[in-house]
Amino acid sequence: MAAARTLTYLLVPLLVVGATMAATPAHAQRHAPATPVIVDSTRDGGRTVSLTFDDGPDPQNTPRLLNLLRRTHVRAVFCLWGDHVRENPGLVRRIAAEGHILCNHSAHHDDMSTWTPDAIRADLLETNAAIREAVPWARIPYFRAPFGAWGVSPDVAAELGMQPLGWRLAIGDWEPPGTDVLVERILTGLTEGAVVLMHDGGGDRTQTIEAVAAVVPRLRADGWRFSVPARRG
Repeated sequence: MAAARTLTYLLVPLLVVGATMAATPAHAQRHAPATPVIVDSTRDGGRTVSLTFDDGPDPQNTPRLLNLLRRTHVRAVFCLWGDHVRENPGLVRRIAAEGHILCNHSAHHDDMSTWTPDAIRADLLETNAAIREAVPWARIPYFRAPFGAWGVSPDVAAELGMQPLGWRLAIGDWEPPGTDVLVERILTGLTEGAVVLMHDGGGDRTQTIEAVAAVVPRLRADGWRFSVPARRG
């Protein structure tokens, strides 16, 4: 009897701890909660830069960009458009498998600036569901509003565990103005700790990929490091 009571005393605390962990969301155990503050800087600061790509995945552009990032050992953030995720789930799996960071960029790339919190929440949950249909284990730590039209979406995203992700430098690659112009915009517009906005979807992004291929070795030679965005504002 004494041995049985001793075993009970040992097991009860373990069962309580196990139940507490089971009731706690996995992301809450491992990561600080998101805030509504829009981040536009890197996690490490200093002479670092974070490359982010919007509006994919795209069956022509995204594989070429992924090949480049793999060759140059750069980890990037991919802000995924829900409709494109459903059309190209294999590319989402490749993005995640190659160690890049996933970001929710809405389901249909709508302007959310006047939307209600409920409408925004439904859209963000729809997009996350599409991403996780492709990659069930995916973490989605960031949200970026289409067009930078935030409205109340930062608050909703933070409630869902996603940090709103802005940018400090947008190179205007949606024009597109020419590879040399994009290279110049990156090299002259870059500031320490900047998040840079570019695109791998929404059109022919050949110039963007060529510009990234040109600037990565130049930045490294000049002492820059490639980092990831800050996790909290």
